[in-house]
Amino acid sequence: MPSQKANKYGTAVEYKMAEQYNLDLARASWKDVDASDGTAHEIKAAMHEHADGQPGTFKIYRQYHEKLQREGVYYVFAAYRIGGRGVQVLAHGRRRASRLPTVRWHGGGEHRETQQAKIAIADVL
Repeated sequence: MPSQKANKYGTAVEYKMAEQYNLDLARASWKDVDASDGTAHEIKAAMHEHADGQPGTFKIYRQYHEKLQREGVYYVFAAYRIGGRGVQVLAHGRRRASRLPTVRWHGGGEHRETQQAKIAIADVL
């Protein structure tokens, strides 16, 4: 299971990106927000660097990603760092789910009952 702190920071980034891209939060199992034109978006946040010095990655889950591709959904990717009581978004960008780099699916997404893949921040931002 993801840590509570990671969830807290990820949620803070989601709110910032929803405001940045003029999106309305619309929680569903497979998407986070909708644009005013009805286009669905999934927001992915990654800490730019972990405490151990390793670079951050975005996690995507196969079952949801395949639905996002079929539905023509956009991902909004945001790299952040912790700053004071909140987060500072360092870089962000938007791209269609069908336009991601090639990923390698593997186990590790058991809590979502699907495979997962990790995408390097530099590969999408």
